[in-house]
Amino acid sequence: MSDTRPSIGEALLSFLFLIIVMGISIGVYGADPHIPMLMGVGFAALMALKIGFSWEEIEKSMYDGIYQALQAMIILAIIGVLIGVWLLAGVVPTMIYYGLGILTPTIFLVATALICSVTSLATGTSWGTMGTIGLALMGIAQGLGIPAPIAAGAIISGAYFGDKMSPFSDTTNLAPAMAGTDVFTHIKFMLGNTVISYGIALLVFLYLGFQFSTTGAELGAIEEIREGLQAHFTISPLLLLPPVLVIGSIAKKVPAIPGITIGILVGVIFAPIFQGADFGDILAASYGGFVSETGLTTIDDLLSSGGLTSMLYSISLTLIAMMFGGIMEQTKQLEVIVEALLRRVKSIPGLIGLTIATCIGSNATMPEQYIAIVVPGRMYAPAYKEKGLHPKTLSNALESSGTLTSALIPWNTCGVFIYSVLGVATLDYAKWAVFNYTTPIVVFALSFTGYTVAKLDSNKS
Repeated sequence: MSDTRPSIGEALLSFLFLIIVMGISIGVYGADPHIPMLMGVGFAALMALKIGFSWEEIEKSMYDGIYQALQAMIILAIIGVLIGVWLLAGVVPTMIYYGLGILTPTIFLVATALICSVTSLATGTSWGTMGTIGLALMGIAQGLGIPAPIAAGAIISGAYFGDKMSPFSDTTNLAPAMAGTDVFTHIKFMLGNTVISYGIALLVFLYLGFQFSTTGAELGAIEEIREGLQAHFTISPLLLLPPVLVIGSIAKKVPAIPGITIGILVGVIFAPIFQGADFGDILAASYGGFVSETGLTTIDDLLSSGGLTSMLYSISLTLIAMMFGGIMEQTKQLEVIVEALLRRVKSIPGLIGLTIATCIGSNATMPEQYIAIVVPGRMYAPAYKEKGLHPKTLSNALESSGTLTSALIPWNTCGVFIYSVLGVATLDYAKWAVFNYTTPIVVFALSFTGYTVAKLDSNKS
């Protein structure tokens, strides 16, 4: 890659173009983000040519960007297959059936956040949690009359709490590695500010829960759904085994792709045993998704989902977004902007705030949470060292913003995954994902008190 560096004006143009075209296309015309993002790729490539990079270098940067998201795209594909197979096998209907018998509207949101938190803590994966437990909880929410965006916010908040605090999580290990500390020092230091933001989220969900009381009419609707599920699917406690196996395998550090594949294989075995499905049914549900034909609109809308094709929207958006991210990273357009900002930051809270803002910006423009941790981590580590700050100060800022805000960007790999799995648009659930946006605010606010700041000679760990 060429040593050519862009000017601050050239670097800003690529970002401004993307922001403007996205704003007009989505905000004014309600368009999908794919073509606006592709236009951003084209502009960034033209800018890189102007800066002095060859087309071969630009093309390689796009390939490198796509490569970084290949695992995410593979997971998206097999999650689509998993959902289709689990619906056909009766796994998801069984989870919904039992959930509707236990949960009430008042406690649903808090219980959902806690369930997802425990699952994600044990497995270290927010994606795995949302793609298994989260999927069923969305169905239960519909049965209980909880609006889908609010339910999604509780699922996401819980899933990302566990992802952020679990020593098994890839991002929880990546952030301290980039900052220069160890994972347990990192987790211990994050605990205080994380508990505060998590407590705020639970209080919000508790308050919202009291807005949803179970009336006689709603009880009747819930019972109708349960009866409909029981009439058209074989409901059995044994059908809870696939999600238990997936969660257990990932908790035992089986990589995500084979761990999810185990769930698919068990679903394939269970589909003919419990629901009488044949091999053709399994192939159809795996590719095109499961189509529910119970005659009950509520159940059919709820259970007609999944399949590989349901993920193609997200996979294509991820591919295009990572092309843009690859160009912006490899041609140093983001780096130039960050360096210019860094020269203007004098205070420690200012440095932490800049780190958080850069992670959010990286999630939006190089839309993959790993890049949003790695790139700012590499850039800011020397600045934190110069100010005599312990690396855990940096790792806390990276994790609290790079990991959590990825779910709030519609074209980020995390945002597109959540939309594909939970079926709720990012802009609809974002304000209800309370934990995800309060955590970076809490970290920045507490930096003025010194609570999220640790000096190299500090005993605070």
